[in-house]
Amino acid sequence: MPKVTEEHRLARRQQIVAAARLCVVEQGFHKTTMADVIRASGLSAGAVYGYFKSKEEIVAAIAEEALSTVDELFEKILATEEPLSPLAALEAALNHIVAVAERPGGDVTRVAIQAWAEALRNPVIMATAQGKYTQLRGHFEAVARRAQADGTVDASVDPRYIAQVLFGFLPGFILQRLLIGDVSPDTYTAGLRALLQP
Repeated sequence: MPKVTEEHRLARRQQIVAAARLCVVEQGFHKTTMADVIRASGLSAGAVYGYFKSKEEIVAAIAEEALSTVDELFEKILATEEPLSPLAALEAALNHIVAVAERPGGDVTRVAIQAWAEALRNPVIMATAQGKYTQLRGHFEAVARRAQADGTVDASVDPRYIAQVLFGFLPGFILQRLLIGDVSPDTYTAGLRALLQP
């Protein structure tokens, strides 16, 4: 029997995650079952359970997939030689959210908003959310430290506090984009820029 290659395993795993994402986007987190994911993936139950033991594990994989490119985004932001504006970093993050949300295969921000609610009652989802969002907030902390070193942000403020505020803008943007629909990275940062004017 031929050996299963790592590429094959990765493709199967991605197939399951993509199927689960579509199910959650279409049916909601609570209505989506492992049977739904198995059916949508086109794989056998044994194949799906060979990769994921529970719906929570799949939600964690969806979160990992959605946030995996964020590290690369912030590496690019921090690699610039010019003075770094936290507002520019926030705008880049907002544009990234929209780009990821508009990829084919279902808007992952719809999964995120359901996962936030589920995290309040499910410790497995809570642990995943805390880990991922702490990591993302850490990127904003690095931006704040860099901006302080550049002299573009008050160096007397703890960069963790700046990161808390910058991160806090993201859920508000996602909620307004999904529920009201009239917000974009340009409008959001224009409003914030006006508020920050001395």
